Amino acid sequence: MERRKLISIVTPCFNEALNVEELYARIRATMQTLSDKYDYEHIIVDNASTDRTVEIAKQLASTDRRLKIIVNARNFGPVRSPYYGIVEAFGDAVILLAADLQDPPELIVEYVKKWEEGFDVVMPTKAQSEESMLMQRIRKTYYRMLNSISEVPLEEHATGAGLYDKRVIDTLRKLSDPYPYFRGLVCDLGFSRCTVNFLQPVRKRGVSKANFYGMFDQALLAMTKHSKLPLRLMTFLGLGLGLLSLFASFVFFVLKLLFWNSFNMGIAPLLVGLFFLASMQFFFLGILGEYIGMILTQVRNMPLVIEKERINFGED
Repeated sequence: MERRKLISIVTPCFNEALNVEELYARIRATMQTLSDKYDYEHIIVDNASTDRTVEIAKQLASTDRRLKIIVNARNFGPVRSPYYGIVEAFGDAVILLAADLQDPPELIVEYVKKWEEGFDVVMPTKAQSEESMLMQRIRKTYYRMLNSISEVPLEEHATGAGLYDKRVIDTLRKLSDPYPYFRGLVCDLGFSRCTVNFLQPVRKRGVSKANFYGMFDQALLAMTKHSKLPLRLMTFLGLGLGLLSLFASFVFFVLKLLFWNSFNMGIAPLLVGLFFLASMQFFFLGILGEYIGMILTQVRNMPLVIEKERINFGED
């Protein structure tokens, strides 16, 4: 008898007590439509929630062995915790699904269809979104800028959710990256992929954990992980500014020699030039600091996550 394939659904959670029950119910209902072909497990990776998320999840897991829970010892952030959940899933396909219900669980059926067609990676992309026009414009500008400097084309408007074949996950486990940019890493590996467009709804319950610092961190992470262009720009811009400064100095020197008594340079050009060069140096140092920070993170080789407890994993 042929073994039924297992689909692992991974849900990162942090303070999602208002959504976890509906999320569980909708995933269970969706997977029942695929029950004639596939088994499934639902893995909740809780990032040290301070509300009742873990308590509610444990109540659900007590009646359903397919629901498994990993509770982190502390909050390891929105980059490391989801990635850890993915590499700890051992299904024939792994589906990453956020707990805020903005990536509808019903899309799982579409992911599986594309996977059955032979794609290793199926990524949902926001063709439309109910978020504000300002945020839509900012995201479009960001993705265009990122793709223009990236060495590998990235999927625009990908949410980070999606389906990943076992071959992809096995490859990720072999990598030693304690702070990965997952969406870019998947594109960088070169597995066959496709997208599923959908209308992303607004969050109905709870508060979004995506603040300005978190989004800025993700943007810098994507840039430093997948592009050396900022470093090259620093080199060329520094060379260009140096030549421009040398030319300006030469012009002022010639003018002073020709009009020694009447030409007065004044202090304003000097101050403007000094402040401009100083600001550019601080900007360059910031860019260098980001790359050096990535190197430090890599060299430390810290674990992605330290677990506090596991539930329903048994002898897996």
